[in-house]
Amino acid sequence: MAKTLLIVESPAKAKTIKKFLGSSYKVEASMGHVRDLPKSQFGVDIEDNFKPKYITIRGKGELLKKLRAEAKKADRVLIATDPDREGEAIAWHLAEILDLDTHKPIRIAFNEITKEAVKTAAKSPRVIDFNLVDAQQTRRILDRIVGYRLSPFLWKKVKKGLSAGRVQSVAVRLITEREEEIENFVPEEYWTIDGIFSTESGEIRAKLARWEGNKPELATAEQTQAVSAQLKSFSYTIQSVEKKERRKNPLPPFTTSTLQQEAFRRLNFAASRTMRVAQQLYEGIELGKEGSVGLITYMRTDSVRISEQASAQARAFLKESFGDKYVPTKPRAYQSGKKSQDAHEAIRPSYVDKTPDSIKQYLTRDQYRLYELIWRRFLASQAESAVYDTVQVKIASTDQRALFSVSGSTLKFPGFLTLYPEQDNGAESEVPESLAEGQSCVLKELKEDQHFTQPPARYTQASLVKELEELGIGRPSTYATIIDTIKKRGYVVEEEKKLVPTELGQVTVDLLKHYFDDIVDVDFTRELEARLDAIEEGENSPVKILKGFYTAFDEKLKKAEKTADKVEIADEQTDEPCPNCGRLLVVKMGRYGRFLACPGFPECRFTKPLLKEMPGSCPLDGGKLVERRSKKGRVFYGCENYPDCEFTTWYTPTAKNCPKCGKTMAVKGRGAKREYLCLSSECGNRMPAGDE
Repeated sequence: MAKTLLIVESPAKAKTIKKFLGSSYKVEASMGHVRDLPKSQFGVDIEDNFKPKYITIRGKGELLKKLRAEAKKADRVLIATDPDREGEAIAWHLAEILDLDTHKPIRIAFNEITKEAVKTAAKSPRVIDFNLVDAQQTRRILDRIVGYRLSPFLWKKVKKGLSAGRVQSVAVRLITEREEEIENFVPEEYWTIDGIFSTESGEIRAKLARWEGNKPELATAEQTQAVSAQLKSFSYTIQSVEKKERRKNPLPPFTTSTLQQEAFRRLNFAASRTMRVAQQLYEGIELGKEGSVGLITYMRTDSVRISEQASAQARAFLKESFGDKYVPTKPRAYQSGKKSQDAHEAIRPSYVDKTPDSIKQYLTRDQYRLYELIWRRFLASQAESAVYDTVQVKIASTDQRALFSVSGSTLKFPGFLTLYPEQDNGAESEVPESLAEGQSCVLKELKEDQHFTQPPARYTQASLVKELEELGIGRPSTYATIIDTIKKRGYVVEEEKKLVPTELGQVTVDLLKHYFDDIVDVDFTRELEARLDAIEEGENSPVKILKGFYTAFDEKLKKAEKTADKVEIADEQTDEPCPNCGRLLVVKMGRYGRFLACPGFPECRFTKPLLKEMPGSCPLDGGKLVERRSKKGRVFYGCENYPDCEFTTWYTPTAKNCPKCGKTMAVKGRGAKREYLCLSSECGNRMPAGDE
């Protein structure tokens, strides 16, 4: 029988695919990329139309020797690397190494690792798409030019070990400029007035919506009190009661970007963690006797499109599990954005009948939580809308000078919310049911509340991913790497899930803005991304793009090297002496964040963690509580006297003392589930945390 060698990227993927193909197929893994530009040299010949120099990745020699031997024994070779630019480039590199004819159909691709998808793809191989290869290669060369030419400049002018990236530099700029906005923000005072009215049907609280025909603008306590004095003298009636039915539609299934954002919000997953777990779910999980099964479709996509078959399966599942009323009359279809490549389907479960709970025993905690999120979001996207009964009540003074308004809603039919509940939807105002237009009401009390405008929020990983996508900077598959890189290089740190620029990040961005304005310019980077995408469509020339970029970049680099002064970043000094030599310790930035070190290095090599002090005290020995991090980066809290005292807790200590035993209380949970619990295991007291 004819033998076909099928090459994929990972052993997990190979194991899953082997189940679907007969004995005439041998499936091997390339273990990702097999060739790349050399690390020790530039690797791009500028004079020869930016020709790249590829070398075999260290450690891949024996693997490639094995693949060559298997290829010689096979009657044909098929390459089934991932269905994107990166996968296409790996396929081309493999074809070159194995001396395959790239003009013949040797490439297959599938969006999901199911028996039907794999067998269909194997029956209809295609030639390697060199537009995709060119797009990936051009992007790689551009990034090499920036990284290998700009990084040494930063080493000379700022600090050794820094790196500059075409997209990461823009990300750092966004974070530093947001920090500047926050620092320069001047809060403005404003006031609101709520009225509590008594009616025949009960009490109702409404907000002052109009004052003398305009939106109330109350900037000071004096203004507010003056208006309140007049409001108290009026008589009031219910001007209108408007009842409606409101339908809320589900969100579309996940793209790479929205999956990263939602996994961060709901599961507290960093972008890199999300992509790592999603890759595992895509390539295959061992499900007992069933063997390795690919549970989700390809997770690098910017499309919200799904196949008709997937839609039909979802509708059938909804009907069987929840009933006809949960299935919309027509299948739901979603439109991808204008910037979308729409090359693949949205991220969805490969088998909708494999419910998260039915396979939970085979999944790690992370795999289960992410799979459940994807599974629920997909099914919810195909479910019927949620229906609310809404009511808006307007209460007017008899002379029409004042108008109060309140809205409320009641969930009438949960629809998709049964599968995908909303987070922290906020408490609805209570509105008595039997209110009627023209009904009189009595103002019992006015509530005057002082507020201040708030500065823009710092970026989180989720909001940065959203911003990068909306601006057209980078691509969703690269966001996790971007965030990891700027953190590892010390340009930003993550504090309470917020991305905060370091002094190093601010200094570097300022330097790049001054000498390389286009490198950190959002518009320039977005336009460059669009030109790179055009290569994929065969509408742009790689050499033309590279020449256009390099000519201007090289001129700026030469000028900057001559004129830029070296930037000195002074270490932050503390008042804590080094126990070895007595010098005052300074704050340093390392791969895992900030730490304390002796400035006498290398003579004195003393270092220690920089610990954030928390309120309260240790319930065991009364020592201070400090924030620590586990090996996986998860925050926990412990006693400063470790290892003599081994007290630890995952819950955040507070300044509140337990009313039963007087020990420190911590806060656990969020929203309605938020509660205080005593850190003393002997006490164990719990109490609601309220809205503090």
